[in-house]
Amino acid sequence: MATTTPLPLATPMARTSRSPIVEAQSWVAGKTFAPDRPLLNVSQAAPMAPPPLALRQEIARLAVEDDEVHLYGAVLGLDALRAELARQVSTTYHAQVNAADIAITSGANEAFTAVMSTLAASGDEVILPTPWYFNHKMWCDMAGVTAVPLPTGADMLPDLEQAASLITPRTRAIVLVTPNNPAGVEYPSELLTKFYVLARTHGIALVVDETYRDFDAREGAPHILLRQPDWRDTLVQIYSFSKAYRLTGHRVGALTASPERLLQVEKYLDTVTICPNQLGQRAALWGVQNLGDWLAGERDEILKRRRALEDGFAPLAAKGWTLLGTGGFFAYVAHPFDMASSALAPWLVDHAGVLVLPATFFTPAGDPRGARELRIAFANLDCDAITDLLERLQQIDP
Repeated sequence: MATTTPLPLATPMARTSRSPIVEAQSWVAGKTFAPDRPLLNVSQAAPMAPPPLALRQEIARLAVEDDEVHLYGAVLGLDALRAELARQVSTTYHAQVNAADIAITSGANEAFTAVMSTLAASGDEVILPTPWYFNHKMWCDMAGVTAVPLPTGADMLPDLEQAASLITPRTRAIVLVTPNNPAGVEYPSELLTKFYVLARTHGIALVVDETYRDFDAREGAPHILLRQPDWRDTLVQIYSFSKAYRLTGHRVGALTASPERLLQVEKYLDTVTICPNQLGQRAALWGVQNLGDWLAGERDEILKRRRALEDGFAPLAAKGWTLLGTGGFFAYVAHPFDMASSALAPWLVDHAGVLVLPATFFTPAGDPRGARELRIAFANLDCDAITDLLERLQQIDP
């Protein structure tokens, strides 16, 4: 009888933790919920609704009438979309960004993995503020790169001096996310500028993930990094069309970086996806050019839901809960219970009909904050559902 050789489990990939979203979905698998008390899924920060009808109609038209959408395209993306995004970024940030500074990717996650592959290799270090976005940490683990945790303060913001103390000869980048995932907070422009100076002084990259920038509560440009005369030597910016235009299934993201770095990014992309989704790129282009007013309404609605959560939090605060941060699609909270968040989160599915993520998904192993905190992705709940969520949390006593 033939024997099989077990697959090796000593690789960095094998040692990398399972996707938190996949694990959380297993908590509700096979379970049913009463129609008058449906599951409130606040686990994933992705639009659950399809794109607006006008955009879906354009996608259908393109699929039938434009043969190009069914063929390979340029590795770094559709020229027209690169040019349009460069124009939009230049206008938004009052800066000069060129089409050659833009690469279109298969979502913001691929933008991150692509550019990080040009910055760090096995044995190198990357500084990630904690709580961190778990997919950023997963990439580091899979690539054999050490994710160096930079704890945030009570305001959920990273400390510049502490970051400086973590830089070593192996440090290749500092990664910041604003509006933050998972904490929601919007990083002040002044803080981002200080981190830019820190990174530039040490000859490392500053990677700023702005996946949720379309839902920033502030008016005007959120920072001045792209106005720095030599920003291409230091700065990398990540963006996603998925959240803005509900194109999650079409996988369209973007990188802003120097043309020299994008030449290296191109090698990575060519071996992974060859080119971004052609239909999705044209959908994103049509959205950027035609859905400005619609997107402004989406932003207003998300900010309305954020206010509903903030305004309704007082009864939870009276029971010992703490609202640590809100913004983008998220609220980040500390709970008052003895039960660790890793046990509380699946418990909430059965006892409150709520699917939420524990902070242990966003913190290093053994971090005491991980046991006390939860991430709530409130963006997919309307204001009435947010009220329902807060009431359910008030009633629990694990």
